[in-house]
Amino acid sequence: MLRTLSLTEQHGVALGFIMKKQCEIAARATVSTPSTPRVESLNLHVNSYVGREGEPLLCWLIKVDTAITARRIVDPLSKVAFAMSCLGGRARSWAYGRRPTDPTCFSTYEVFKEELRQAFEPPQNEFRSRAEFLGLQQGKHDVHAYAQ
Repeated sequence: MLRTLSLTEQHGVALGFIMKKQCEIAARATVSTPSTPRVESLNLHVNSYVGREGEPLLCWLIKVDTAITARRIVDPLSKVAFAMSCLGGRARSWAYGRRPTDPTCFSTYEVFKEELRQAFEPPQNEFRSRAEFLGLQQGKHDVHAYAQ
């Protein structure tokens, strides 16, 4: 169609097209779309839970829950990953030691918290019980020597 027009007419058509597009862009830029303001998430620090004797697990879980809420983490597996990243020492070894044998062992954050409680809260503290058992002695021999 443009080939049938003279050079001046082609120039006018192109200029009209450019002007029309610029007006459309300007109109879109001036119309503000109502939106909710973006709320920044807070980056709260949580000290590591290492599973030492007398270390309060419940207090640590409350801090992790608060940090998860502040960071706006909603995915269950992301919650578990964040909580596991806040573990240290024996607790970290326990959690990451379970992953190779069963990658889906902590399917939700609630399952993770419950299993962590079972492993580290008294009186069912399996690590403390195991340490006490292995520390038993009869005479000069430890439990390994006695069992053999």
